[in-house]
Amino acid sequence: MAAQQASVDPMHQFTIEPLAGASNWELAGYNIAFTNSALWMAITAIVLTVFVLGGLRRELVPGRWQMAVESFTGFVDDMLEANIGKAGRKYLPYVFSLFMFILFANILGLLPLGVIGLHPFTFTSHFTVTGIFAIISFSIVLIVGFAKHGFHFFSLFVPAGTPLPMIPLIFIIELVSFMVRPFSLGLRLFVAMMAGHVLLEVLSSFVISGANAGIGTGIFVGGATFILMIGICALELLVAGVQAYVFALLTALYINDAENLH
Repeated sequence: MAAQQASVDPMHQFTIEPLAGASNWELAGYNIAFTNSALWMAITAIVLTVFVLGGLRRELVPGRWQMAVESFTGFVDDMLEANIGKAGRKYLPYVFSLFMFILFANILGLLPLGVIGLHPFTFTSHFTVTGIFAIISFSIVLIVGFAKHGFHFFSLFVPAGTPLPMIPLIFIIELVSFMVRPFSLGLRLFVAMMAGHVLLEVLSSFVISGANAGIGTGIFVGGATFILMIGICALELLVAGVQAYVFALLTALYINDAENLH
């Protein structure tokens, strides 16, 4: 019975729940409940805003905070210049905000706040959220492409030197590949974050089951699993940063297609 009560549902952590009695809030027939997902989006936005504003002091001798903000800004700026060129500078505010927001969201979702009764929610583990990020980036690509090149933007789907008989087939293949981009962009982040959290939750169930099975099993099974969890947590921190970088990098590459038709 004790083992059954201590069982862990690895998918429960992804449940979106309304907060503060907001389940019946409606606007024009649509439910607008304030959920745990929305709460952690707001927390992420506040923490990111405080972080950035704290680094805008422009001190003669930069402190660690200012250096951290400038380092992140320079990192994203260099990435945009390397992939888009000088024209990438105008996209710095968007790509920087996107990169930092995803990074902070991923890291906040990994904090062990459960020990103080506060359970973080990783909203980047939901495809509805990552999909919206991808749609926004894809919309920028379309707007820039058509605004700068007009219908010549469609030449992106016909590589130079394509034989004339092959143009219709290549055009369709390239167009489908292009249209799949927002789906793959959002899916990559969603899967990476969801898989990591599920793995940690499953491992935690091994620790609980080992402790319930007795001292010997708890030491050999639960202890070994707990050590493994520490390593997985370190790996998840790396994944949190890598996924934010990959999302920003792919966004830059897609914008480069719109800017330079490459």
